[in-house]
Amino acid sequence: MIIIDKSITTVILIVVFYIIFFLGKKVHDLLNKEYDLNDELVEKDNPALSLAITGYYFGLVFALGGTLIGPSYGILGDVIDLSIYGLLAIVLLNISWFICDWVILRGFRVTDELIRDRNQGTGAVSFGVSVASGLIIYGAISGEGGNFFTAIIFWAIGQIMLILASSVYNLITPYQLRNEIEKDNVAAGVSFAGALIAIGIIVGLTAEGDFHSWSEDIVSFLGISSLSLILLPIIRFLTDKILFPTVNLTDEIANQQIPNVGASYIEAFSYIAAALIIFWCI
Repeated sequence: MIIIDKSITTVILIVVFYIIFFLGKKVHDLLNKEYDLNDELVEKDNPALSLAITGYYFGLVFALGGTLIGPSYGILGDVIDLSIYGLLAIVLLNISWFICDWVILRGFRVTDELIRDRNQGTGAVSFGVSVASGLIIYGAISGEGGNFFTAIIFWAIGQIMLILASSVYNLITPYQLRNEIEKDNVAAGVSFAGALIAIGIIVGLTAEGDFHSWSEDIVSFLGISSLSLILLPIIRFLTDKILFPTVNLTDEIANQQIPNVGASYIEAFSYIAAALIIFWCI
């Protein structure tokens, strides 16, 4: 009987999850009326938009997943919790999308780069921002003891960390990131996306769990989140010296006629792997 009840609860939550996920898709579509998603993906085979949208969907799964973490309050309570915080997750994730446009990639319009220029470097950065933001929202709304206010505060701090990460990344790379991305440099976009996802992993997983008090939780959260920014240049240096000992990473990504996308995958991996190792060691 217990197994049957658990199975019914699981099915109901999955159905509600997909309903809210579909709502998140429709909200994003409504906020981006400048293009027809089906036309761009199916008829025009736009790989840049595909990257960006996949990142949004990926981030949405993480964000909604945060509502399912923790003890059950019965099927009705779980559905209400998933619905209320799921809607909050949709709002925050879409704001994150526009923060990418207005702040992180300021200087050119993301939509123009995705639709008009089919710029996969921009698509990769948008992918990274959405996944990172989804992870941050996951941590912000998971656990017990918090509420709408605490979730929004932790998300906002996470967004600030992503913005700071973009500034730090610009400082540690000899090339101008936005210039390279605007030149359709996919390798530069992929590397940067890996760094953003790494920040999202550390910030999001640090925020995960029960909320106790601001004095107890915020100091630890800010300290560990700031550590991720400090470690960015160290990780890039180690990647260059350990994984690419015979070549210069900057030359591979920005100083060749055809940027080395394969090298950027390794760099992105190094950031994400380091983020997981840092979190496991904390």
